[in-house]
Amino acid sequence: MKCNSIVMVKQVPDTSNISGDVMRPDGTVNRAKLPTVFNPDDKVALELALDLRDRFGGKVTAITMGPAKAGELLRECLYMGADEVHLITDRNFGGADTLATSYTLSEAIKQLGPYDLIFAGRQAIDGDTAQVGPQTAEKLRIPQITYAEKILDLKEDGILVKRRIDDGYEILESSLPLLITVLKEAATPRPFKARRLMALKRARTRLELEKEAASPGELEKLIADYASKGLYIRTWSREDLGIELERCGIEGSPTKVHKIESVVLSSEGHQQVPPTSEGIGNLLDSLIEEHFFG
Repeated sequence: MKCNSIVMVKQVPDTSNISGDVMRPDGTVNRAKLPTVFNPDDKVALELALDLRDRFGGKVTAITMGPAKAGELLRECLYMGADEVHLITDRNFGGADTLATSYTLSEAIKQLGPYDLIFAGRQAIDGDTAQVGPQTAEKLRIPQITYAEKILDLKEDGILVKRRIDDGYEILESSLPLLITVLKEAATPRPFKARRLMALKRARTRLELEKEAASPGELEKLIADYASKGLYIRTWSREDLGIELERCGIEGSPTKVHKIESVVLSSEGHQQVPPTSEGIGNLLDSLIEEHFFG
């Protein structure tokens, strides 16, 4: 069987650089002040979708909701092997929590046509909620399997997935379509393909082409030209998707951030242990005396 997959990916701020300086008064992150990376779990989700496509045929479509610079992320998806990418962007989407984000993503997915699987990373490193995937499945009214670490079998009538739990694992079977959230350990993402990078490095979103166009008429010509060459990244706005204003962005987000604190772990001193039998022995004796173990 052919397997058509949609992968939800996210460009996230490098959380090692987050501090109070990048927080807005409303508790949202000023992403413009931070370098961004491909969310690690989502990159693994893309790899699983590409692997199934390579084995069974079909198509892989990557989608992201984010600002204009998220076009960089979608080009990375193309370099890895995604067949199609879409950017969902609008000023009204800014500040969305998981409820508003999953609503917007689910409405976009409805526009993409039939699919067998939706993949997402278990969680994003900027929020660590692990909620967007499951909430999207609920809004689409399809089954979901979370914490997946291996696809064991795929057939016309369903899929078999190995899922991690606290004390081991479960083997779950589900009908299709299905949404799967993926653990970072599930696969090693493939490197960019040099030929695809050279062929697709000029792929552009509508927002990126707007900067090159001198007039609306020229913009439409640019879009048509890029689309004819397979280099146009479809860009969806709130109006394109028919998104209800009161359900997206800050307006549709009941979750509010109260404050953010930067926690730095440090010690008052250290002790150098010589790499000898006597040194290691003294260290063990000290740890036992202080009841660290033993």
